[in-house]
Amino acid sequence: MKKLMLLAALCAAPALADEGMWTFNNFPAAKVKAKYNFEPTKDWLDHLRLASVRIAGGCSASVVSPDGLVMTNHHCARECIEGLSGLDKKDYNKDGFWAKAQTDEKRCPGYELNQLQEITDVTKKVQDATKDTPADKFNEVQKATLAGLEKECAGDNTEVRCEVVSLYRGGRYDLYKYARLQDIRLVFAPEDQIAFFGGDPDNFMFPRYDLDVSFIRIYGKDGKPMKMDHFLSWSDGSLKEGDLTFVAGNPGGTSRGLTVAQLEDDRDYKLPLTLYRTSELRGFVTQYQERGKEQKRHSNDVLFGAENRFKALKGRHAALADKNFFGLLAKNEADFRAKVKARPELEKQYGATWDNIAGIVKKLQAMRKEYNALEKGPDSELFKHARGLLRYSEEVTKPNGDRLKEYTDARLPQFKQQILSNAPMYDELETALLTFSLTKMREDLGPDHPVIKRVLGTRSPAEVAAAAVKGSKLKDLKTDKTGNPIGGFRKELFDGGKAKVDASKDTMLELARAFDAEARAVRKRFETEVEGPLKKQQELLAKARFAVYGDSIYPDATFTPRVSYGTVKGYEENGAQVKPFTTLAGAFERHTGADPFALPKSWMTAKPRLGMDVPFNFCSTNDIIGGNSGSPVVNQKGEVVGLVFDGNIQSLGGEYGFDESVNRTVSVHSAALIESLDKVYGAARLVTELKGSAATKAGQP
Repeated sequence: MKKLMLLAALCAAPALADEGMWTFNNFPAAKVKAKYNFEPTKDWLDHLRLASVRIAGGCSASVVSPDGLVMTNHHCARECIEGLSGLDKKDYNKDGFWAKAQTDEKRCPGYELNQLQEITDVTKKVQDATKDTPADKFNEVQKATLAGLEKECAGDNTEVRCEVVSLYRGGRYDLYKYARLQDIRLVFAPEDQIAFFGGDPDNFMFPRYDLDVSFIRIYGKDGKPMKMDHFLSWSDGSLKEGDLTFVAGNPGGTSRGLTVAQLEDDRDYKLPLTLYRTSELRGFVTQYQERGKEQKRHSNDVLFGAENRFKALKGRHAALADKNFFGLLAKNEADFRAKVKARPELEKQYGATWDNIAGIVKKLQAMRKEYNALEKGPDSELFKHARGLLRYSEEVTKPNGDRLKEYTDARLPQFKQQILSNAPMYDELETALLTFSLTKMREDLGPDHPVIKRVLGTRSPAEVAAAAVKGSKLKDLKTDKTGNPIGGFRKELFDGGKAKVDASKDTMLELARAFDAEARAVRKRFETEVEGPLKKQQELLAKARFAVYGDSIYPDATFTPRVSYGTVKGYEENGAQVKPFTTLAGAFERHTGADPFALPKSWMTAKPRLGMDVPFNFCSTNDIIGGNSGSPVVNQKGEVVGLVFDGNIQSLGGEYGFDESVNRTVSVHSAALIESLDKVYGAARLVTELKGSAATKAGQP
């Protein structure tokens, strides 16, 4: 792997290149102006923030019309597409979906979007609450403090989501207030063949030829499309190499602020274990798909996730395994420690922090297998529903600050949306995934572990899984025509509280009960011995970093709204220059007729109507990471010029550092979106709405 420059990496000096996933309230506008002669104003940034939304389960999106039309990736909407396929007994992933009339738009099961409304600095409140708190109590005190701030922010308003975000790994705490949008309906999705053209072989590669897009729509409580004050207007499609671009989205997480001890743990233990498990799951699901056409359809999303995760993790591990790259990381830390040591007052306060973190990492390593096996639990959706109902019934009886964080008042509306989702579940797939998970649990814990003896006894994982799935009534959920839950066994348990759940002998609930006490215990140990002490040390490290480098650095990604800037630019690979644009013609040239390089029939039929020179995908130097999928790419006018769907293979090392010479964001060009919607799919209603947004420009700064 090419050596990364690591210009900032959060362990060294402030960013020098076009790098960084910046918060909207600390964007380096003056730096952008100095380099590009364009300064994003506060109004410009506020508009971009309000026109960008987060998909609560992961991914990013943007509002692109005043009538609540939202653009995201096909792979970000797969859960919705697959869920609707099961409900309608169709295959919208394979065949695509197009609501020719607004009344044909279908509600996505369990979907939620979040729009960031306000950011408030609550650093002093959080840090004062934990000041002088012992390490083993740190997490408990901080958790109660955060829950209180979030509760105070949201009150009893279920249409608001409040979340305290830790930035710089404890150096700053901001309270984010979101509008919670829960009636989301599918408008358009192309066939999987073109949305993921090239399949896994082309994943994280460039050149690319993907139409990785879906359009969904936000509806209000009145059942009508929600009117939006802020939306992104559509560009005229002009974009050239060197043009300045901005990406607004929700990068899931980066590890650029980790210590060497933590990075060594990632390289030598955490990543290899996760890679092995993901590889096994990928093979297991691939084999499952051979059972038949229906089995392949309803497990495609699971396989897609496993393949994508495996390739991403493999790239991260390769970065850390590169001796030159890791050497730079170690040097950055050594330089930082030397600067602290050179100032006696800083050395006294922070000098022991790195060694303290190394000690905590050893404790983490000792409990990792048991924590993963028991607390992360099986992959089965039915099991997740069972554990969710079991814990919800117990946690809501406690004071808000004493609950597990996923059951605090601020998070309950999203939990309810998920637990009462009408997304279909399939007994055969649930049994297979539960069998796989229980088998891995036995391997990790050993046959003599008390949980394994209690859960399996003399039965095999397959027997336990089959009995738990077959005997469970948790699939029973009745909804109205728009997907709102109105009855069924799962809703009865949710509404009935602890007494109802405790009285139930549902087989999946019984399985969840069988080791919930041990799962809670290992989680408590983790929070007390690892999470809390680590947070305390990282907060000290952040203070040291501010003391040495000031506040002109960006924080690690936290799946919260960020904005990055860069330019459209190619790069060099294996001695050859990679151009920044591909065209529609290139897709037909790569078409072989055999998956994963087979264009769908609709594209082959439309070929004579398409402009072969229309740009299809492009790459830019914007700094992104997983979670940015679905982010809009905008120009200086704030107009949509593209849709982020991937990074190149070199960008996978971006988890730990950024190299502007080769790290690239890969996006669908706005011109390709219009061309295909118009000439392949005949989606005139959608094209008119998108082009109309350019004409209206309501809410533009």
